[in-house]
Amino acid sequence: MNEEYYLLDNGEKKGPYTFKEITQLDIDIHTEIITANNKQQYASELPEFNEYFERKGIYFPTEDNLASFGKRLGAFLIDYIGWYMLVSNILTNSGLIVLPPGYKLGDPLPPAMLQLSLIMLASFMIYNTICELTPLKGSLGKKVLRLIVVDIDGQRLSIQSALLRNLGVALSITIWIPFLSILFSEHRQAWYDSWAKTYVINTN
Repeated sequence: MNEEYYLLDNGEKKGPYTFKEITQLDIDIHTEIITANNKQQYASELPEFNEYFERKGIYFPTEDNLASFGKRLGAFLIDYIGWYMLVSNILTNSGLIVLPPGYKLGDPLPPAMLQLSLIMLASFMIYNTICELTPLKGSLGKKVLRLIVVDIDGQRLSIQSALLRNLGVALSITIWIPFLSILFSEHRQAWYDSWAKTYVINTN
């Protein structure tokens, strides 16, 4: 790239820098840059810096990198089935939950099944929240399919955003439509993503 860039540092214009030179200055998303046409923007608003920020683990939500319905559903199934097997085995083998013998689908829901479902939902919400707060930026299922969850600035979620998002996930599971809103969203967001202002990104 032959374009020249200037930094705006405390109101002082510094430069010019080439693209390579300016990316060696450890700029961040809030660094104010003036381009050759004298337009002032944050570094995060300049598309040519996207690859630079991705190397730093920052993925801005764009039309090209938003995760598809299929990949998100696949990640959810990996997580939910695996977590359900783990939690139910721990609870039943330890004797904390005793399931009635001979229970069939359609029978009245026994208290033990209700307890298991509530523990499953609560622990699944905590599991996902913790994973999204770590450098993984998502669950193990998302890691397998190379997905991450980010905020509008392409960065790791705050604890408030992660909790809001996964409370929405838990509520969605109870009515069995956790992903359908993705199909009708301009930014491929589930309703709880819109609520928490989060995005699921494909890092492939």
